[in-house]
Amino acid sequence: MSQFGELVLLIGDLHIPQRAVDLPEKFKELLVPGKVQHIFCTGNIGSREYSDWLKGLASNVNITRGDFDEGTTLPESKVVSIGDWKIGLIHGHQVIPWGDKEALGNLQRQLDCDILVSGHTHALSIESLDGKYFINPGSATGAYSAITAEVKPSFIIMAFQGNEATLFIYELIDGNISVNKAQFSKS
Repeated sequence: MSQFGELVLLIGDLHIPQRAVDLPEKFKELLVPGKVQHIFCTGNIGSREYSDWLKGLASNVNITRGDFDEGTTLPESKVVSIGDWKIGLIHGHQVIPWGDKEALGNLQRQLDCDILVSGHTHALSIESLDGKYFINPGSATGAYSAITAEVKPSFIIMAFQGNEATLFIYELIDGNISVNKAQFSKS
């Protein structure tokens, strides 16, 4: 555990090599083994090479099946507890309309989790509803999305300490990494 608490990488929708050639080099420099304790991936990785790369970053790796992850045994959803928090993980294609907060809220209640991590839209978003949190880490590669032409590569690192969660939001904007911070509290 780091001085920040339990560190969790939220990542997804890489689509390598189908929609993106590679992870941005600046992201690869940051995402190295031993820095985080957990990985939550929303699926659509695209290749075994990158699936193995993710599994080499941390000892606790959770991946759900995306709509392009055919022929895998990955689960549709998963719930994992980290400290005081229950985190649900899905890809997001099963939520209609895609990315809709109320539809995500229905699934969050079914999974009985404090935080629901989903992908599919490739759009980074952090929202709350009724004291629960909904996080989409976006696409780590900036892969094409049918929903928006403006996809910025992004991922999130969450730090859990007791009933506090701090998010470090990484985006690649015009070739530079932008890092923003957000905070959640569990009542």
